[in-house]
Amino acid sequence: MAARQVPMMDETKTDTEQDESLPAAIKMKISDSETSEIILGNENITGTRVKVIGRIENIRTTKAFTFVYLADTRATLLCVFSDQQNETARISLQKQATLEVYGEMREVPPKNKAPGDRELHVDFYSTIGKAPGGSEAFSNVVPESANQATLPDFRHLVLRRPEEATVMKSRAAALDTFRQYYKAHDMRESTAPSFVQTQVGGGSLFSLQYYGQTAYLTQTSQLYLETQLPILGDCYAIQSSFRAENAHTRLHLSEYTHVEAELDFIVFEDLLQHIENVICGVIDMLLADPESAAYIQTLHPAFKSPARPFTRMRYSEAIEWLNEHGIMADEGEPHTFGVDIAEAAERAMTNRIGEPIILTHFPVHLKAFYMKKDASDPRVTESVDVLVPGVGEVVGGGMRIEDYEELFSVMKNNKWDLASYSFYADQRKYGSTPHGGYGLGLERFLAWILHRHTVRECIPFPRYPGKCTP
Repeated sequence: MAARQVPMMDETKTDTEQDESLPAAIKMKISDSETSEIILGNENITGTRVKVIGRIENIRTTKAFTFVYLADTRATLLCVFSDQQNETARISLQKQATLEVYGEMREVPPKNKAPGDRELHVDFYSTIGKAPGGSEAFSNVVPESANQATLPDFRHLVLRRPEEATVMKSRAAALDTFRQYYKAHDMRESTAPSFVQTQVGGGSLFSLQYYGQTAYLTQTSQLYLETQLPILGDCYAIQSSFRAENAHTRLHLSEYTHVEAELDFIVFEDLLQHIENVICGVIDMLLADPESAAYIQTLHPAFKSPARPFTRMRYSEAIEWLNEHGIMADEGEPHTFGVDIAEAAERAMTNRIGEPIILTHFPVHLKAFYMKKDASDPRVTESVDVLVPGVGEVVGGGMRIEDYEELFSVMKNNKWDLASYSFYADQRKYGSTPHGGYGLGLERFLAWILHRHTVRECIPFPRYPGKCTP
């Protein structure tokens, strides 16, 4: 993208002079302006004089007034400019400019509306940071009517629009809630390296030179989380994972936020129950919090916590279900045991069932080398995907091979570089345990609960084939 020529803004002084005879203003955040300590003025009483700082979210003018909606990311306050303040404000203020505003808090006149049912009548303001007008005005660069997908080069500004900002606030709330949930369930957070020399995903790796050696950007924290089990006990990591898949779909990113966890001394049923508990527990916490619940309600009014227990289905049962309901494989042929069910077919099944599905027991060759085989049917693994309506897979996981000799044999048969995986094998060599874990794609989880068309809307700066800026 060619650099834009940004015109110099008019530096004419437009701020007014402060009336020193007025009462001293109480400095406060806009989000605190609804406190009961603030007196709202009317015809009979004088309201509290306050000072607030914020960014112009919206602005409209009449002959007598300029109405500025000033926001501080958590709340919005209607500021009313009149008389001399109006004369300067109407010619100088633009959306996204930042202001320091003084004035009297007042009741909203009958039949009028304002955020929080209050408004600030301005007696003085100072511009902290100007914003351009004309062709460079915020509304012209990122108009509300433009789909965010058509403005990838202006993502940094698109995120300021109300809808996109609400998605980002929901994302922040979700990250915080996952951590709260894990802490409440006695799980400790760990971190894993981003530079690795293991090849869990084969050809979908980003490779780079690392001090004369070949290294890769990690696809998962899982192998390293497993090594933390004897140290931290049940643990989790929330980090970026990278996939070099040339996929131009609404559900794929080259870099995404991976919520991963490993649990020790468990059986497969424990893992399945835990995954369901995490999904429902985090959603319940988000919906119980007034702030995050308001975000979700704004973006997806029909969303509610999923019914429990989740529908459970083995891979073999899913094959039968798809064929019975006329949902064919990509080639137009019926599904057969051993084929990898395409994402489109998974979504079609999940959308028709209309609720989350815990899909289990995938064939050995469809899952990673470390997946534990089912003792009753060695053709399949103790593996799990969680599918949700509108999105498809949001979680993948399973039990891990715990036997040292079995793991060593699998790695050797797959021609893995045994030296690179010695740290992983040692986890079994020095006191192995029955354990398992999973990874949840945060952006897919958000696309589900916020009803977003693509995961690209659910991360601040999406990375996908052909896009690595801004």
